[in-house]
Amino acid sequence: MESQPNNPLHGVKLATIVEFLVDHYGWEELGERIHINCFRSNPTVKSSLKFLRRTPWAREKVENLYLRTIKK
Repeated sequence: MESQPNNPLHGVKLATIVEFLVDHYGWEELGERIHINCFRSNPTVKSSLKFLRRTPWAREKVENLYLRTIKK
């Protein structure tokens, strides 16, 4: 397994990221910050993970918000 010292997301699971963002912002504010239906219409962690795993552009937005949030 290769080490990725410059990748701040290395070893962080997508589920951990989504749960952190939901705890930090709540579903409503998360849906305002990232305009995707899995955060706005009947959101759950499970349905959001399913969508984000299949949609690279949405996953990138979530990862970027996570990185900006943990740097504060």
